[in-house]
Amino acid sequence: MLVIVVTGATGNVGRPLMELLGDKARGVSRPEVDLTRPATLEPVVDGAEALFLLFGGDLLGQDTDIASVLDVAKAGGVRRVVLLSSQGAGTRPGMVPHSRLASFEEAVRQSSLEWTILRPSGFFTNAYAWAGRGVAAAPFAEVALPFVDPVDIAAVAAVALQGGHEGQTYVLTGPEAMTPRQRAEALSLPFVEQSAEEAREQMLQFMPPPVVDGTLTILGSPTEEERQVSGHVEQVTGRAATPFADWAVRNAKSF
Repeated sequence: MLVIVVTGATGNVGRPLMELLGDKARGVSRPEVDLTRPATLEPVVDGAEALFLLFGGDLLGQDTDIASVLDVAKAGGVRRVVLLSSQGAGTRPGMVPHSRLASFEEAVRQSSLEWTILRPSGFFTNAYAWAGRGVAAAPFAEVALPFVDPVDIAAVAAVALQGGHEGQTYVLTGPEAMTPRQRAEALSLPFVEQSAEEAREQMLQFMPPPVVDGTLTILGSPTEEERQVSGHVEQVTGRAATPFADWAVRNAKSF
């Protein structure tokens, strides 16, 4: 039976990916597997054919040796890897943290593995920052971006991990660009616009500074490419990307 290792198995993408793959999935997360110590991956990839590779934001600021991670995977029998990167790795490859993801992408391309790279836009689940607060606070109230449902990312990954999408790089977005104010309205929350500095201070509580600064740059001054809707979710899965309004209904109890 096909065995697929899923790193970050308890995260916003990993959880639905595990569900979609069912008994094919072998899920791992920290501290069981620490990608800064590739040897911890050895027992997990033994006998596996494919690997979903996700590096959390905190790992992007550490000395993560992706070449060693890939070598360990190959030694265990893995022949296919799907890397979760970021749209910014393509649109802003010189900016931290996207520069790290761009280097990870290059390492995957240069490996002898079959590879697929996923470059999602911002996640719908970023709205969980508003949960329990009774108000939605965000900077850049009128800047619209096509965020994506992590379940859609998982759906694309589930297809790619089973083969047929080798050598492809997919940009994953939702079906429409929306502003923070519009997302708040979809959740029936009152909206308060933050300054960029207020947002930065809040984000620093759970993200490293380079990731915060890169994120705020995209949120406030997106390129034309970052504003565009991609059709890759539908191209790979055969169904349209999930609208934010549908995600909001599905997760209304959280707010």
